[in-house]
Amino acid sequence: MRELKTFFIRTYGCQMNELDTELMVGALKQRGMTRTEDEDNADLLLFNTCSIRDLAERKVMGKIGRLGRSPNRRSIIGVTGCMAMAKKERIFQKLPHVDFVLGTNNISDLNLVLDEVLETGTPQIKTGSEFEENLNYLDAVRDDPVKAHVSIIRGCDKYCTYCVVPYTRGKEVSRPPEDVEKECHILAAKGYKEITLLGQNVNSYGLDQPEWKELFHDLLYRLDKIEGIERIRFMTSHPCDITISLMEAIRDLPSLCEFVHFPIQAGSSRILKKMNRRHTLEGYLEKVDQLRQIVPGAALGTDIIVGFPTETEEEFQMTYDVFEKIRYSTAFLFSYSARKGTPAYRWKDDVSEEVKNERLHRLMNLHQRIVKEEMEKMIGQTVEVLIESRAKNSGQLKGRTRCWTRAIFAGSDDLIGTLQQVKITGCSHQTLLGELVPSRLNVI
Repeated sequence: MRELKTFFIRTYGCQMNELDTELMVGALKQRGMTRTEDEDNADLLLFNTCSIRDLAERKVMGKIGRLGRSPNRRSIIGVTGCMAMAKKERIFQKLPHVDFVLGTNNISDLNLVLDEVLETGTPQIKTGSEFEENLNYLDAVRDDPVKAHVSIIRGCDKYCTYCVVPYTRGKEVSRPPEDVEKECHILAAKGYKEITLLGQNVNSYGLDQPEWKELFHDLLYRLDKIEGIERIRFMTSHPCDITISLMEAIRDLPSLCEFVHFPIQAGSSRILKKMNRRHTLEGYLEKVDQLRQIVPGAALGTDIIVGFPTETEEEFQMTYDVFEKIRYSTAFLFSYSARKGTPAYRWKDDVSEEVKNERLHRLMNLHQRIVKEEMEKMIGQTVEVLIESRAKNSGQLKGRTRCWTRAIFAGSDDLIGTLQQVKITGCSHQTLLGELVPSRLNVI
């Protein structure tokens, strides 16, 4: 049987995909393989894919298609992730040089599938529809020594009409709280200072396991007690599931950052109903008001889709107006693209690409203006920054505030991984510029 010595892996998509990549890197290293950035000579090429947007799929298909036209390539090629679940056997039809397809619910079978490919010489596919919590997260190989992603729930039960995630990642499955806590203790012992709890909808944590009697806010109180973990973040939150108890946890727990990614998707209740978002504009705004009353100064992030089928100019203006009202600090903005297998795929995509692009750019310009205005208000303030690394372009230290804003400033490498006070002196391109406030930790 052929021996595989090196592997190249490329990740597309969300933080959950990034964590899945870390798990697969761990599995391949346990196999004795070495990771390489030389994709031309790697024995294994692995593409961990995203299917949430049409552009993401086309990028992957184009990349793998070009590899197939190389006459001298001997690498084994594998496709994992959401595109693997969405397309399954069709990947082999479009890309006959692919050797295996591995779904999001089967990444623990990576080495078994590789063995089958090597032994039989035939393409393999494993795309189970149900996820079992059998991953060994402790084997994940992380590149970042300061921050770590921690999975707490996989899958989604919401079935928004535009979204493929329930079909590519299956129903919600919560991870036992004791397992999450154990992993976080180990990360703390290794020197990690910040963890981000991941799930398609973290607010649903524990609802599928009522016998645990532990919901998301209970888990946060458990993890806040871990010595060494300075910051806890989480994403993503569904508006219909955020609770007062969660808001109070953000207020009361020292480690919990005052930033909530809280996607609205659209500002029209009619469009939200068509999206099956399960919340109205009025209900969303009520929860935003509750959050800001309980946690003054909390920053909000969002996802927004413009040009959803039947969206009128007036309805887009409602989205624009609510964006300006809430003043999101972080926003992932997209024009609608139909995804095969979703209910919305059957509907006429009746908003032209020209109109979609025009609306998207108006919203992007608004976001840039708001971010600039909010950062300018911070000039002269002193904020806490977790120093993550040295910026490649400027050579300065870089990190983030508790509210997820980037900051750069001068300093020495020994401060990486520490919390420091930084006085803001300016801003540029959605990044705060500052200088370290002298303390016993950074004064020589």
